[in-house]
Amino acid sequence: MNKGEQAYLNLCKHILEDGIRKEDRTNTGTYSIFGHQMRFNLREGFPLLTTKKVPFKLVASELLWFIKGDTNIRYLLENNNNIWNEWAFKRWVDSENYTGPDMTDFGNRSQHDPDFNEKYKEQMGLFKKYILEDEQFAKIYGDLGFVYGKQWRRWKTSTNETIDQLKATIENIKTNPDSRRHIVSAWNPEDIPMMALPPCHTLFQFYVADGKLSCQLYQRSADTFLGVPFNIASYALLTHLIAHECNLEVGEFIHTFGDTHIYTNHVEQVKTQLTREIRSFPQLNINKNKSSIFEFELEDLEISGYDPHPAIKAPIAV
Repeated sequence: MNKGEQAYLNLCKHILEDGIRKEDRTNTGTYSIFGHQMRFNLREGFPLLTTKKVPFKLVASELLWFIKGDTNIRYLLENNNNIWNEWAFKRWVDSENYTGPDMTDFGNRSQHDPDFNEKYKEQMGLFKKYILEDEQFAKIYGDLGFVYGKQWRRWKTSTNETIDQLKATIENIKTNPDSRRHIVSAWNPEDIPMMALPPCHTLFQFYVADGKLSCQLYQRSADTFLGVPFNIASYALLTHLIAHECNLEVGEFIHTFGDTHIYTNHVEQVKTQLTREIRSFPQLNINKNKSSIFEFELEDLEISGYDPHPAIKAPIAV
């Protein structure tokens, strides 16, 4: 039995049955619990959910974007990854330079108004075109501020120096594996106002024992249906890549949550997913000819033996 995916489905059931109805920043509404933990044995397969298709290339390109220290969606769009578009798009449509139709509350309106939805698709298409073809436009409106990549690779200190947290942590794992300080934090209180979205996955820690590398993530806010499947796969992939560089086997991925919620407009999708039979996790294949996590490109990573149920679409809350 695939215990990892069952743990995820159990979480979904728990939220639907016991979650508290809460309002939220997006004005969508959620069912929410506070405090939860799941564990995934990475030696039993790569935790890409099978009860709905989770696109591995999107997971991998986003993680490589973080690892590169990039904060501009241009790299993502070049790899046909649209998962951060809405936050950058909002900056454009809220700016003085935007002259198109009113896009106020586009995240909700596009789901219910067919006429508005067509206008939204047209403006988003233009936005993506500008990002890909106009370097100056991309520099202004494609950048999401001091988000994950900036904090992981270029944390700014009070003395105007920078800390490469990710590189330092990898070096520490190699030289002092028993340390309890293998930690990377994305939560920088001073920089929060300069982020398009404050980090949801805020801090992660590595642990070495018996030649195996494990990772625990603390996630302050978790969109259980859309976001969490990506987060599971992303940090599992990160653990695999760092273990590869440090000549370690993989151990566990432990996912610890704060506010864990299902949006009210995701409830029916979750119920559909809960009716599906769990299948075996796939395997991750890494290009063994590359030794450093900072050398990997998308073509160096692939999944084999993945047989998921079809994808289930749901609106993203912005």
